[in-house]
Amino acid sequence: MTTETVRVRVVVTGRVQGVYFRQSTAAEAQAAGVAGCVRNLADGRVEAVFEGSRAAVETMLGHIARGPEHARVDSVETVWETPEGAEGFAIR
Repeated sequence: MTTETVRVRVVVTGRVQGVYFRQSTAAEAQAAGVAGCVRNLADGRVEAVFEGSRAAVETMLGHIARGPEHARVDSVETVWETPEGAEGFAIR
């Protein structure tokens, strides 16, 4: 049995900078076994890329929709992409 690998890019709007968002996303991604990265954007949003099994990526989408305790997520833009074979997870 094979596990489908998927990749998604998300941009999160709200109070998502200065509230431990990138660090908590990286910790959740590592726990879920998801590759990719997360970074702050100059306009105050956060962008993340998740690549892994569909179930693990869906877990990350749930985390992103909530964010850490002091975050406020107003919206999440989601774009599904072709997997690139990413390895590891980085904060940029």
